[in-house]
Amino acid sequence: MDELHAAGHAAFVVGGSPRDALLGRVPSDWDLATDALPERMLELFPGAMYENAFGTVAIRRGDGVLEVTTFRLEHEYADFRRPHRLEFGDDIGADLARRDFTVNAIAWGRGRDDETPVLLDLFGGLDDLESRVLRAVGDPGTRFREDALRMVRAVRLAAALDFTVEPATLAAIRANAPLVAHLSGERIGAELAKLLGTPVPSIGLRLAEETGLLAVLSPELAAQRGIPQNKVDGEDLWDHTLRSVDAAPADRPVVRLAALLHDIGKPATLADGHFHHHDAVGAALARELLRRLRYPRASAEAVEQLIHHHMFTVEPDASDAAIRRFIRRIGRDEIDAQFALRRADDIGSGLPADDPALAAFRSRIDAEIAAEAALDRYALKIDGNDLMRELGLAPGPRLGRILDELVERVIADPGLNEPPTLLLLAQGMLADMQDEGTQ
Repeated sequence: MDELHAAGHAAFVVGGSPRDALLGRVPSDWDLATDALPERMLELFPGAMYENAFGTVAIRRGDGVLEVTTFRLEHEYADFRRPHRLEFGDDIGADLARRDFTVNAIAWGRGRDDETPVLLDLFGGLDDLESRVLRAVGDPGTRFREDALRMVRAVRLAAALDFTVEPATLAAIRANAPLVAHLSGERIGAELAKLLGTPVPSIGLRLAEETGLLAVLSPELAAQRGIPQNKVDGEDLWDHTLRSVDAAPADRPVVRLAALLHDIGKPATLADGHFHHHDAVGAALARELLRRLRYPRASAEAVEQLIHHHMFTVEPDASDAAIRRFIRRIGRDEIDAQFALRRADDIGSGLPADDPALAAFRSRIDAEIAAEAALDRYALKIDGNDLMRELGLAPGPRLGRILDELVERVIADPGLNEPPTLLLLAQGMLADMQDEGTQ
């Protein structure tokens, strides 16, 4: 900022960083605004990069990168997402007037003629910070019709900051909620991920449902409102989902997302007071929703599997072999996430956070994992090459079936996992297949 000012330009910190600093929070990043045009910043800062159409230049400083954006002017928006054209300005006031909420329209820095930094609050943002209120800059309907993502951002910021949304802004969200259908899945998915990372996501999720945003973003989730649950008195399926999301660990985004979607299949499967196969149906619906929101494939697949298995049964008298089969079905690396989801689901159902039966079941699972029980082909002490060499098998389905059957035998009795024993078992399986004419 000093370098820009020394070169004859205005320079201000804007957006969420001054807001967070004034709230006593540590800003996650710092956004700067200036009257210097992008080409001028490239002259002033060798090595800077200008790669977008929005006037933002990336300037490396040490191990970090600062984003500095040229002041912009307000213009009509084409599709509730993007302005018809971009026009740079030289007035910080005009730039702040185009921002979403008053608490994000506070700036700190120096104009071209300022000797010392000043705090600019042209729209009452400081008062709204004091009152912990989100208020649109200017006419809220106009703000949301310019960029419909601002409505989704409003419910996310309400949760992140623990703010309320003032009545006129809230009414404008309700009136304009259908416009979020124009947004790309990437933009919505990014806001949802940030919302789920807040301390109490239910604040924003409840606002999304009450304003009609949720019905546009996910009709399947919105359909949970009014579905009876018989878990917590006076609460329905949507209330259960909100409780579960809040109970999921904030530092495990996949588990939080799975908690949000774990019962997404219930409305479609309700019959005779039961939710038949809602875990399988929910996994498929979650897969489709996350595809629309352009979630990373690995994350989406992990969520799908968590939902598919979230109704697992805790069996206190299960055999050791049954425990090993459970680990194989869930996946050794996914056990912890599956239990974290179950704990959140239990809390969301009004049950104690620490169920002794669940804890005992988990202890048995941990013991089997610690013992390095053989649960898949890779843990067998022979492999396909051994079978082909010793038994004359050729690559193909028969070889795969024998390996899978050997895994099942070893899960039932880990003592069988020795090369001579496995080869004898495989020889018997091969003979049975030949007698049956199996290919």
